Amino acid sequence: MRTVVITGSASGIGRATAELLRARGERVIGVDLHDAEVEVDLATVGGRASLVEQVRALSGGTIDAVVANAGLAIPTPLTVSVNYFGAVATLEGLRPLLVGSPAPRASLTSSMATLMAHDEELVERALADDEPGALARATVLVEQDKGDQIYSSTKVALTRWMRRHAATADWAGAGIPLNAIGPGVVATPMTAEMTATAEAREQLLTLVPMPLHGIMGPEVPAALHAWLVGESNTHLCGQLVFVDGGSDVVLRGESGW
Repeated sequence: MRTVVITGSASGIGRATAELLRARGERVIGVDLHDAEVEVDLATVGGRASLVEQVRALSGGTIDAVVANAGLAIPTPLTVSVNYFGAVATLEGLRPLLVGSPAPRASLTSSMATLMAHDEELVERALADDEPGALARATVLVEQDKGDQIYSSTKVALTRWMRRHAATADWAGAGIPLNAIGPGVVATPMTAEMTATAEAREQLLTLVPMPLHGIMGPEVPAALHAWLVGESNTHLCGQLVFVDGGSDVVLRGESGW
């Protein structure tokens, strides 16, 4: 039986992924602020360290996969701490526990928001592992009424981190596929306010076009996470896989090639 650690497991994509994997007979160690096997705050250094220690104790020192999914979408510095620094600490802290697995895997939740406007200074401060500097820059963005760029900036930074590390000795060299999913609009508590009315949904889909079936349920990106951390994924390395109803195609077209 495989053991998979999922952050943000109490709701949304994390909960759907946990339910899917458990239904397949896998053991899930859920991580969240509440209603989880490991209850910690990934916005804090102490919470990140406690995550690693608790998972080590619960797992006996070996896990098979990590889904770094926990995230926020609020225009405040807290989003930086959770979305980027919490996710990176999760992956780096739990990587040694993956090494003992015969088929270790890791996946993280990015976003199609990586295609949107972002703040390059915030991205670079995050990638430089400068959390105080990144939080300070996020505060400036809020003051400049550009807080909407915080979420996209954290996802751009996280995706770049993944791309920089996926093919290194620590990940690919250790036999660990490291990849990410890029969801479009998902019906979760995080997006409830933005999708509460027909008018709100129409406005959102103008910004995030999803010509294939529109807004999705959390079970859709959950299925992609489940494949990425499954044993059949042997060679996908460093990829951001969009599951967005066509947003990437509409917004970027052929520009990637």
